Amino acid sequence: MGFSVVDKAGLLSLGFEGDKMRCTCNAFSPSMKTASFPSLRVDPRLRDAAQSVLQEGETLSAFIETSVRESIERRRARAEFIARGLASREQAQSSGVYIAADEVRSELDKMLSQRQADLRVKAQR
Repeated sequence: MGFSVVDKAGLLSLGFEGDKMRCTCNAFSPSMKTASFPSLRVDPRLRDAAQSVLQEGETLSAFIETSVRESIERRRARAEFIARGLASREQAQSSGVYIAADEVRSELDKMLSQRQADLRVKAQR
């Protein structure tokens, strides 16, 4: 049994059919600047805050564009995460095989401890 999820803007489509995941998205290209965002009124303090964190040579427009791109990627990653979780739930429900939360937490604790140990060793070099 398959299903798919599409974001509100239609930029991202995630689907599952059996054990395969399908992801379709519109790629962005810096050369494709043929559209614009609507004008946006903001509190002067927000504009000042944005301008205060601009890097050398960066424009406010470039900062806003980068922020929008990063927000889109975060939302896509979230949608993919949710889709994987829903697919996992569906698989568990159909197979009847579940993993106890305590087992998952234990495994995650082991992974975290190992990663922290690896970072300590790397920092000592």
